[in-house]
Amino acid sequence: MPSADEPPSFTLGYVPGVTPAKWVRIWNERMPEVPLTLVQVSAADAAEAVRDRRVDAVLLRSFIDLSGLHAIPLYTETTVVVAPKDHLVAAADVISTEELADEIVLHPLDDTLDWEQQPGQPAIMRPATTAGAIELVAAGIGLLVVPQSLARLHHRKDLTYRPLTEAPESRVALSWLEDDTTDLIETFIGIVRGRTPNSTRGRTPASTSEKAKKPEANRKARTTTGKKRQPGSRPSHNNRRKKPRRRS
Repeated sequence: MPSADEPPSFTLGYVPGVTPAKWVRIWNERMPEVPLTLVQVSAADAAEAVRDRRVDAVLLRSFIDLSGLHAIPLYTETTVVVAPKDHLVAAADVISTEELADEIVLHPLDDTLDWEQQPGQPAIMRPATTAGAIELVAAGIGLLVVPQSLARLHHRKDLTYRPLTEAPESRVALSWLEDDTTDLIETFIGIVRGRTPNSTRGRTPASTSEKAKKPEANRKARTTTGKKRQPGSRPSHNNRRKKPRRRS
């Protein structure tokens, strides 16, 4: 994060599978004078990256501990089961967790789903990463349950995936420090929420705010102190001239 003497910049962290490209493009169009730097962080390290001020804000999966952080939910992902293309899973449109009861289901250490009870049969060892688990699935050693974005990220021609019902979902959120809601963060919040550049939401620079107050102050002053009648206005009752009476 920049010091007071450095030009403004914005650093955005994001976890694997999340694609911030659209929001970054809008930022570059609206804020060309403030460069945005993208930093990929692991799902487990995403919140700590904000607390350590390595990033100004982060796009993360919100089942982790968010103490000391704000979090705006953005969307919820579909949960899928990844399997070889010749597996029985590939023949179905949708799979339930009960149908995985006899299958080996890999549970990587960087799992991004908040399970109460993992489906299927556990493997002898837990893979260190989701990428490593994908390699094991391709080798025919078990299945893998992940958010759909991670299935797309690790796509292979010999694998496929199907929606999984009765499984926890992954919620993606924008998060930042509770005591550090800066103007740049407000700007990015407006972008992810779809606000237009002319939206009145968010913070208003002091100079703009002062300019907005002056016309209102001048209007009140003219209303309370001005005695000169404005063009087109009607004279008051006391100032009206009486019409002469006609003689009969």
